[in-house]
Amino acid sequence: MRGASCRQKGARGKSASRSCPLAISAPQDSVLDPSLFSLCTVLLVINGFREVDLQHHIEMFFHLRPIRRLCLEKILLPWLLHSRTLSGAEAVNALRPFYFAVHPDFFGQHPREREINENSLKKLSAYLENLQKPGFKSLKPTQLTFYVRETEQTSSDGHESLNVLGFRAVTLTLHSRDLLSTVLNILKSCSLSTKHIQSLSANVASEAPKGAKRTFDRPIKWDKTYYSFTGFKDPEEELEKVQRMETSLMSWLNSNEKSAIKKLTNSLPLREELNRLKEELSRQLLLADIRWQRSWGIAHRCSQLHSLGRLAQHNLEVLQNVKGCTVVFTDRSGMSASGHVMLGTMDVHHHWTKLFERLPSYFALQRKLVLLEDRISYLLGGIQVVYLEELQPALTIEEYYALLDGFCSRLLKSRLAFHPRSLRGLQMILDSDRYAPSLHELGHFNIPALCDPVSLQWFIFTKAAQARENMKKKEELKMIENELIHASIKKFSLKKLYKEPSISSAQMIDCLKRLLDQSLPYLQGMHVCISHFYSVMQDGDLCIPWNWKR
Repeated sequence: MRGASCRQKGARGKSASRSCPLAISAPQDSVLDPSLFSLCTVLLVINGFREVDLQHHIEMFFHLRPIRRLCLEKILLPWLLHSRTLSGAEAVNALRPFYFAVHPDFFGQHPREREINENSLKKLSAYLENLQKPGFKSLKPTQLTFYVRETEQTSSDGHESLNVLGFRAVTLTLHSRDLLSTVLNILKSCSLSTKHIQSLSANVASEAPKGAKRTFDRPIKWDKTYYSFTGFKDPEEELEKVQRMETSLMSWLNSNEKSAIKKLTNSLPLREELNRLKEELSRQLLLADIRWQRSWGIAHRCSQLHSLGRLAQHNLEVLQNVKGCTVVFTDRSGMSASGHVMLGTMDVHHHWTKLFERLPSYFALQRKLVLLEDRISYLLGGIQVVYLEELQPALTIEEYYALLDGFCSRLLKSRLAFHPRSLRGLQMILDSDRYAPSLHELGHFNIPALCDPVSLQWFIFTKAAQARENMKKKEELKMIENELIHASIKKFSLKKLYKEPSISSAQMIDCLKRLLDQSLPYLQGMHVCISHFYSVMQDGDLCIPWNWKR
């Protein structure tokens, strides 16, 4: 009977231990703080002790006071001090390749992408700071979008994953509760190397005392009862919830409709003022067009036109040189590679006046540039040299002329044998950033200014037929895109529908086809931009990602 009773008690003990993994109490004569006792229990679980054996080991541990003191002072405490994988400074150092690929300073010619990276970097910085705060419980999964530049490191995967501007949009979700996992997640999401992380982690581990063995590097996966008992949020469940509740178009429009309408309504008087000023100046100065390189707000644009109008009132004679030109408000003054007059918004009227006075010399350089393009075209079998503003970095006419001149000199020295007019009808752009020639999906060749002429000749010969097919396909896609734009404006009663330069015709077509299948009363009278992300602009324009979800 006594043996059976003992067996029953043992069975009840095993059952209880299975139902409550951490339901173990400290010995009655223990002077150990309960929180430290719980920590020791956790460490035993992590190291593989079965739950049914925990009570026995803990009782033995706390009755041996000399051994207890040795473990707490010489092993446990040093391990707690050195068990972190990365410090804040080490995390920043590990993310250097990432910062180099997304830093806003490298997106000077692409203001929208620069603004997105600036905002995402602020959110990332706040997330990393919260990870380092002592005693934090859990962080809400954060979704960020970055535009990642093509670098020598990221170009190893090929150019297919990159968009037409030489960078790609990467969306990642931060959900880790430690710096190392977060850093690895960021680098892997951006297709950046993580080899330097391994050496960094090894250096951190080597700093720990000899007595502190690193046996706890594997991530802790708590039982679900831990989260229900403590009230902490399960990071896996939070991540799954974010993935399941991915923003849908209807839910986002429903949440942001009022904000967009309010901003748009407030901007309507300024929009009318902007159109009036633009028409008056274009008519007064006989301009071909007035544009803006950056996505400034309506109020900022009106201010720039007022400034140009005041200059025209006081010095109209010097502005006669700008007749027939396109004026572009940008970050610096001069003439662009396309022949447009650039007015730097940070410059004063004196600088603009000097620019207008120098326009005749710029026109002379522009004529020389056209002759140089024709010379290169002749040497390459009649292929047309073009400068595409939406696909290339913003260059001044001096910078572009120097680029063409150096490339032409290399061609003359190599004496390539192209049959005259054999490549007529094809196009090429000269690129100072790429390392090897490539054929764009739109049909033009991307030719590096410093590429080997012999390999260039072979590449053009082998890709010429494909280039003609791509150009034909481009024209077909453009026609379909324009038809869908007109159909969307009509169906949803849109005021304006446009896209970012980084959105291809194929992406625009896919987006609009799915939009036309929806009933979207929210869009009536709105300005809609097809982009890579959701956003309400400061003047009420709605940005919708081309790959929106239902």
